[in-house]
This record gives sequence, C-alpha cells and structure tokens, in this order.
Amino acid sequence: MSVENFHGLIRSKKLFILFTWFTRILLALGFIPSGLKKVMGMRFTSIGIDNPVGFFFEALYQTGFYWNFLGILQLLAAVLLLIPKTSLLGAILYFPIILNICVIVTAMNFIGTPIITALMLIGNLYLFFWDYPKMKYIANIIWHKSAPVKL
Repeated sequence: MSVENFHGLIRSKKLFILFTWFTRILLALGFIPSGLKKVMGMRFTSIGIDNPVGFFFEALYQTGFYWNFLGILQLLAAVLLLIPKTSLLGAILYFPIILNICVIVTAMNFIGTPIITALMLIGNLYLFFWDYPKMKYIANIIWHKSAPVKL
C-alpha cells in the first residue's frame, strides 16, 4: 500500500477525524497556559535558582522580551492549530518549539516531562501526516525550488 493510499484510508475514517481534532485541541491546551504566563511576564515555575531547572527558567525569564516572544509563539501556534484553515501552519510553527522543549527537558533530566513532550512531538508528527499532500507540496517547493502556481 502506498503512502497516498494509506493516507486516503486514514482521512476517510471518522475515528481518525475525531482523533485529529482531539490531538489539535490537546496540543493547543499544552501551550496556552505556559504561553499566557510568558506573555503576561510571569515566571513559569517557582523552582529556586539553586536547582539547574529553576536556574534555566529564571535565566529565560530574565531575558525579558525573549520570554514574552516565546509565549507569543506558543499562543500563536495553539490558536492556529484550532482553526481548520490554518491548522497546518500551526503544526509547522509548533514543531520547532516542541522539539526544542523536548530536547531541553531531556538534557536537563526533568522527571516525567520528557515523556509528555515526546508524546506532544509525536502528536505534532501525526498532524504532519494528516496533511500529507500539503506537506508533500511544501517539501517539493523547498527541495526543488519551484512549484506550479495555482490560481
């Protein structure tokens, strides 16, 4: 079975349509609270700076605008995921953010968080597969530097 046929089969099943919406909503909910805290200029955690994790978050917080910028991107990705016409753009924006978070929490030995962020990353990859034809089109533009213009 080709990828296109498998994709068509998945897209035709109501269970997968519901699962896709469930995934989009869960991923959005994963970024909304932390994004809001950052946009409002609040600390994300109360862990002390004597702990490497607390020190890391405090350093990010102390950057000021960068902390707000991270929150803005998280909120933007979350909102875009929830709008059907922009859900792929949301998934594309979400990907580098969640990949970065996944690497950071793994490198810093967070307890439990690497599992959660890895599942969020897998959910994001599933959304890429859900929009496989669009992703394939984008990949062709990037790799071939040309694409047919659709008017």
